[in-house]
Amino acid sequence: MKSRFRGGALVLLVAVASLGGAPGGLAIAQEKLVAPERNPPGDIPDDQVFIDYQAPAGFKVKVPEGWSRVEIPNGTRFFDKYDQIEMIVGTAAAAPKAASARADEVAALEKSGHAVKLGKMQDVRLKGGPALRIAYLANSEPNAVTGKQVRLEHERFVFFNQGKTITLDLAAPAGADNADQWQLISNSLRWP
Repeated sequence: MKSRFRGGALVLLVAVASLGGAPGGLAIAQEKLVAPERNPPGDIPDDQVFIDYQAPAGFKVKVPEGWSRVEIPNGTRFFDKYDQIEMIVGTAAAAPKAASARADEVAALEKSGHAVKLGKMQDVRLKGGPALRIAYLANSEPNAVTGKQVRLEHERFVFFNQGKTITLDLAAPAGADNADQWQLISNSLRWP
């Protein structure tokens, strides 16, 4: 009787070991599960990889790797759900300034946007040169299927160089924390 029990235990031990349930497996089962990283809607993860995008107009800017891209009139848009980076090339006789932006840039913004609420406007100096920065809130375009809109937070930078402008518009759902990522993107713009 005793030998039959030992034989059964041996068979059980071999079966457990062959299924990966050896004593090492028991130790893994006792380890606490690591929760998947959760980012609030619109947050660009801290470990996001950025790559250089060379625009047809010649300028370069860093964009998040893996985002979708679409060509738009005079520019390009990168997006991931409601997060968006839009770059539009234009012309101007002089560099736009915060003091004069209300008549031009802000008027155009309020005309083309959805329920725009203007925030702070200021002249800033970035690594790519001086720029006008406009912070604002606006509703997103309605979702093509559900019609749902979300409130977006924007930072718009208007760069000027020798009669040309580049408008770099960054957007994410209001409340998202993308300050570091947006700073990286806006400071990465380089003229040809």
